[in-house]
Amino acid sequence: MKKKLLLFILIWHSSISSYAQFSRYIIQLKDKAGTTFSISTPSQFLSQRAIDRRLKYNIPITETDLPVNQTYIEGILAIGNLTILNVSKWFNQVCILTTDPSVITKIKALPFVQLTNPIAARRVSFFIPSNKLISPGNIITKKAAVIARPQSPTDVYDYGLSYPQTHLHNAEFLHNHGFSGEGMQIAIMDAGFFNYKTLPTFDSVNSNNQVLDTWDFVANKASVNEEHPHGMYCFSTIAANMPGTFVGTAPKASFYLFRTEDVSSEYPVEEQNFAVAAERADSLGVDAISVSLGYNTFSNSIFDYTYDDMNGKKTLIARAVNFAAQKGMTVIVSAGNDGNNSWHFIATPADADSALTVGAVNNTRQVAGFSSYGPSSNGQIKPDVAAVGAGAMIASSSTGLPVSGNGTSFACPIIAGIATCLWQAFPEVNNRTIVAALRKSSDNADTPDDRTGYGIPDVKKAFVLLQKKNYTQQIAINNNCKTILNWSVKTAADMNCVIERKMPVDSNYIAIDTQFINSSFSKKDFTFTDDLATINPGISIKYRIKMNIAKDTSFYLDSATLNYYQACKVADDGITISPNPVTDKLSVKIIRNNQVQVSLVLSNTAGQQLYFLNKQKINRQQVFTIPMSKMSRGVYYVTVLIDGEKAITKKIFRD
Repeated sequence: MKKKLLLFILIWHSSISSYAQFSRYIIQLKDKAGTTFSISTPSQFLSQRAIDRRLKYNIPITETDLPVNQTYIEGILAIGNLTILNVSKWFNQVCILTTDPSVITKIKALPFVQLTNPIAARRVSFFIPSNKLISPGNIITKKAAVIARPQSPTDVYDYGLSYPQTHLHNAEFLHNHGFSGEGMQIAIMDAGFFNYKTLPTFDSVNSNNQVLDTWDFVANKASVNEEHPHGMYCFSTIAANMPGTFVGTAPKASFYLFRTEDVSSEYPVEEQNFAVAAERADSLGVDAISVSLGYNTFSNSIFDYTYDDMNGKKTLIARAVNFAAQKGMTVIVSAGNDGNNSWHFIATPADADSALTVGAVNNTRQVAGFSSYGPSSNGQIKPDVAAVGAGAMIASSSTGLPVSGNGTSFACPIIAGIATCLWQAFPEVNNRTIVAALRKSSDNADTPDDRTGYGIPDVKKAFVLLQKKNYTQQIAINNNCKTILNWSVKTAADMNCVIERKMPVDSNYIAIDTQFINSSFSKKDFTFTDDLATINPGISIKYRIKMNIAKDTSFYLDSATLNYYQACKVADDGITISPNPVTDKLSVKIIRNNQVQVSLVLSNTAGQQLYFLNKQKINRQQVFTIPMSKMSRGVYYVTVLIDGEKAITKKIFRD
């Protein structure tokens, strides 16, 4: 097995004698002194999208964002007989290729060089076709069986065989409310994306130009379509859009596909590749990174890690993940597949402090035996969460149709897509808040363990948590004996807010008003006034606001108790219609200084008059009662006419 996190795959290993000497090295530089770039002009090295993210989330632009000093790079190149493979600005280091030992001696003597370290052996001189790098029997457990569609026919997507791994997290809730990743960007770091340009799994992604760019950091070329299929498998769990067959967790997101893993060998140079790819993702303004890779043993054992090294901040790749999170990206990492092995722990970067590390379960929530154990060696809870990695639906590399595969490699991108859709709904919060919401919404949040961490996230619960986090309210009684309720919450056309009140004489809360909005999902300001003129003072009144989302979710935003102690000055004129909603009797209270004639009309939404009271005389104050108990549930309108002229029309809800 070549890679601890590349599912269960069989990979050819050459003997160490095939690598006669080291040929790739890291050159660590002392500083960035003399650079022509400045943090005051970030547009020279960051895209506008990346700059906007830093401004939005108050992320400082620091020296780590500055490119490596070009003069230093030219000084290294001047040595000759070497090739620069890539450059990391976060770590201020250069990766070079050379087979001449004297080159390293000369580089060490340069005044701006801190140190040099070998990072990989000489490349083997032959190519291993991607279909020889894996054993299909180990990657693909079986062809996916056709099953009955178990989901609601009102769902936006017909998920087909991928419904169970989507529904495990209630992810269809996000899709149904318009959050499928549109406008969001995900970078996938992997070993290759074999055939993604031609497989029907990605027809929508390709036709809609959702792959924004690709780069092979192993071979330094643009195309990633020819190499290993592992990245394509992971990509499919997010991006697939085959209605009735296979739909991913963020089918409308945009993607950067980066090859950082060299499957023909295992060396720390791949960690350097990842760091440089993560830097590029940051500079482009990418929102999330999906990483189904991991390292603990290498082709040369001198590079091997121990469990003590899995402390979240020691390895190059773990530090790169932490850097990426500091820059504002959400980084999702697979936990590893060593649960049944002597090394049964997570590998790096699953140990990274800032990674959202994902373990594997099956569709019935059972932990996969192969899923690696936590915690990190410094005691941090790992994995953080879990998703389907046992019997996961992934795309076949030959047909693109869904097949069943095992590995935390697949659990990781499933969560990456879900996290991205959740962030699309709440872009006002930062990456760490999204991660915290996913953890807190999980089914093991109160008693996290070393297999699934906080458990299996429920994004409907995470959605509610973020709604409450962004919710604000002010409730107070003014001098005119009216309770003024002001609140702000994100809402859309399929959502409403119900104001409920409880007096001391009430056994339960009673709904007194419902507020609707007809717009796209965004934060709205609401106001409701509760007239207390007819209520005797000296009591405590309780209010709470319930939010309804379509027909599937209801929750309370907040509550408040107010002490109503002052005497109330009754207004000279007024009309009060209550309660609203109503179940039995609707009261219409009318106050006038002079004798007037009152007419009442109750009509339905079709305009039919269902109740009529004609020209009743009142002197100063009177309460009329309209019977509602036999009315059907729905919306009605009450019109009050004073001396033949309409004074008010109010919408009433019959519960």
